[in-house]
Amino acid sequence: MNNSSFLAWILRMNLIKRWSPMHLVKEENVAEHSHQVAVIAHLLATIRNVYCDGDINPERAATVALYHEVSETKLQDINHVTKYSTPALTEEFKKIEDMAELECLASLPSKLKPLFKELLVQKDVDLEYKQLVKAADVITAYFKACDELKFHNPEFVSVKNRLAAKVEGYKTEMKEVEIFMDLFEQGCLANIDDLS
Repeated sequence: MNNSSFLAWILRMNLIKRWSPMHLVKEENVAEHSHQVAVIAHLLATIRNVYCDGDINPERAATVALYHEVSETKLQDINHVTKYSTPALTEEFKKIEDMAELECLASLPSKLKPLFKELLVQKDVDLEYKQLVKAADVITAYFKACDELKFHNPEFVSVKNRLAAKVEGYKTEMKEVEIFMDLFEQGCLANIDDLS
């Protein structure tokens, strides 16, 4: 068997800073972000099953979320405003991300590749899981924006507004997002004294 660099790339996620080139009160890296998205995706899937008669695997949702930013192990975090500034630029960034995901997949031993393809290559992720993880991704970013604003960071005013609108859209499309926000938003935005 040949040596694989796959895990070495994954373990570098904690070195990749998110939200560049914005000023941050509290820095965040891709590993932290992916963990939070995984927890929220797991909760969303569980809520769908328990409250909305869903039939989705929460552990699968969490695993898809853990790997959803795998391209950033090669590319770093790309600022949202830059990435989505024009349709042509978005299309090119997506192509580069696809290539990075395929590179990560290629770094695995051949027997593992088929098992990881639908986790690492985002265009091959099952649509139901992809939508759930995207909602979790937006919720995580929304909480981050709220947190930065709590510490009076004006960089995140427009970010919070944009993400709040997206969360509202998900609440309309996905009942589990509405239930999740009703259950957890207030606690996630509270300070430690209020939580106690």
